[in-house]
Amino acid sequence: MEINKSKDLFKEARKFIPGGVNSPVRAFKAVGGDPIFFSRAKGPHMWDADGNKYIDMINSWGPMILGHADPEVEEAIIKAVKGSTSFGAPTEGEVTLAELICEMVPSIEKVRMVNSGTEATMSAVRLARGFTGRKKIIKFTGCYHGHGDSFLIAAGSGAMTMGTPNSPGVTNGTAKDTLLAPFNDLEAVREIIANHKGEIACLIIEPVAGNMGCVLPEEGFLQGLRDLCTQRGIVLIFDEVMTGFRLAKGGAQELYGVVPDLTTLGKIIGGGMPVGAYGGKKEIMDFVSPDGPVYQAGTLSGNPVAMAAGFAMLSQLNNRSEIYEQLEATTKRIVEGYAQTLKKLGLDYTMNQVGSMYSLFFTNKEVKSLEDAQACDTALFGKYFKAMLDRGVYLAPSQFETLFVSAVLSDEDIATIIQANEDSLKAIG
Repeated sequence: MEINKSKDLFKEARKFIPGGVNSPVRAFKAVGGDPIFFSRAKGPHMWDADGNKYIDMINSWGPMILGHADPEVEEAIIKAVKGSTSFGAPTEGEVTLAELICEMVPSIEKVRMVNSGTEATMSAVRLARGFTGRKKIIKFTGCYHGHGDSFLIAAGSGAMTMGTPNSPGVTNGTAKDTLLAPFNDLEAVREIIANHKGEIACLIIEPVAGNMGCVLPEEGFLQGLRDLCTQRGIVLIFDEVMTGFRLAKGGAQELYGVVPDLTTLGKIIGGGMPVGAYGGKKEIMDFVSPDGPVYQAGTLSGNPVAMAAGFAMLSQLNNRSEIYEQLEATTKRIVEGYAQTLKKLGLDYTMNQVGSMYSLFFTNKEVKSLEDAQACDTALFGKYFKAMLDRGVYLAPSQFETLFVSAVLSDEDIATIIQANEDSLKAIG
């Protein structure tokens, strides 16, 4: 498999782009080697600049749940572009997508469109602070909520992959208002709240962590957080940028039966276009300008092309009731195929999976927290990544990223993935 054009493109990119990439984890530093540059994709497959074909197990970090270049999404984008790529003014598309989001996620009574998941989480935290009149927030070690200053403290995802979970440029004043708790540790949260009575505006969490690998909430953990927040007047924010519309129509909150006060969204709601949103209870959302005092704005918020793509995507998910069962069944087939080989070869491993999200960790321990994830064999994962890439399966280039399955994998694709896993594990010993 030759990647000469990718190497040349990366060399050129490094002259003009920091690190040669526009998002750090793309640089392949966690797995070694140079990044692959892609030129096109269709369904479950992508082709790089040299024409090599891969089965995509990242799917643009989640949004391509119906595969690349879905016909209905593609048609909606083309139609929208002919109207205009931007108005900087209200459009009907904003209204129809907002209505659909509120229909699919019952906890969201009103929603504000923004341009990214980071913008959504930053705005939700500001809103919670404005609504409560408090300053401090609780986040969980290993959870990544974008690159806002408040979140780059014991962050997961790219920050952890690059070895810089506490980014320079984040001030001490900002850091002191972010309180940290271990994921799946309800007692630690209870203690933090007790030590900061009347100071905590919100608690923000990925209900299923996707940025230290896929880490699931233990039974009762999310409901315990809901109860604590209710008792103390703390705004509970579910960051469903990854899990929203992927694990169920109503996201992880539907799957686990726990209702947050605010929800942040992204990825799938744009059908692959840059988009984000935050929404929740009417009484809180009415604090957002122009109705309320909490200011947040964006020239490209509610972009007509992104709204059209998102509506086409969510409409299909809303109308195809069988799709989530299909996605889970497909993912389980892959995970079970992996497990058979891992057991046969006697390798230490843990597999975490929920719906169409999963992670393979090279460790003999369960992975329930950041500490558990960091204890796994990342060097072995790097070898595994390269071996899978050589066999035409494109994984996330970091142990600390979740894999996302699309609904368009064929039986042949699934068989190829399972065989590539077996051959790769044998190759790396």
